[in-house]
Amino acid sequence: MTPRCVGVWGKPNAVLFPDWAYKPAWSPGSRQVQLWHFLLELLGRGEGAAIGWGGEWGEFVIRDPERLARLWGERKGKPHMNYDKLSRALRYYYNKRILHKTKGKRFTYKFNFSKLILVNYPGYPVTDSSKITRLT
Repeated sequence: MTPRCVGVWGKPNAVLFPDWAYKPAWSPGSRQVQLWHFLLELLGRGEGAAIGWGGEWGEFVIRDPERLARLWGERKGKPHMNYDKLSRALRYYYNKRILHKTKGKRFTYKFNFSKLILVNYPGYPVTDSSKITRLT
């Protein structure tokens, strides 16, 4: 079974994700969304003041760390969220290989899309990021 995919159009070299990557998760009181999914939502809908795609494929830049933390806190119902707490959550994803910090670039991270797809959509036929569909 091949999943239906949705494109991310923020960059000339966009990437296609399965539907689960952009499912709406903005229902009031829902605290189930994970940070990586929230970041993809913001990137997908163009929350450019706080976060945006940049650099290499899969790389994103946090343009306004405090604004991003405030948005994440609102989403999770945690009004005292700050960037220190949010960055701790980002570091949790390093060991899971969901994303990593881009060396030498402040507030810049890179998604490991093949890991995200394999973990969240095991039937998706991807073994490495070079096999994820790209639009050019």
